[in-house]
Amino acid sequence: QVQMVESGGGFVQAGESLKLSCTTSGLEFDNYAMTWFRQAPGKEREGVAVINSARSSNYADSVKGRFTISQDNAKTTLYLQMNNLKPEDTAMYYCAAALGNYYSAWRLRKEAFGYWGQGTQVTVSS
Repeated sequence: QVQMVESGGGFVQAGESLKLSCTTSGLEFDNYAMTWFRQAPGKEREGVAVINSARSSNYADSVKGRFTISQDNAKTTLYLQMNNLKPEDTAMYYCAAALGNYYSAWRLRKEAFGYWGQGTQVTVSS
């Protein structure tokens, strides 16, 4: 059974940093594309970053140069380092995994991802 649990969210001021973690069990990163999505109130869930088994990564334009997706060497924990946070980054952040559908996963299409965590809230104050 796949389990994904996010942590690390919080309340910060604009310009500060946070590092989100997604602890997983029941899946092997070598077979999955791993991702972070976010959803602000009243908005669609949008892809933020994705990393594949080769540890190549892709980012939404809105976070390029500020966010970094990574995984630990044991390949059980996914991270999202978020620097220079902005109020528009305020959202619930979710980790997710895709088995197959790698073309869509790379393009941050949420329908590619079949496994999701419950989310962790990030709030950025101006």
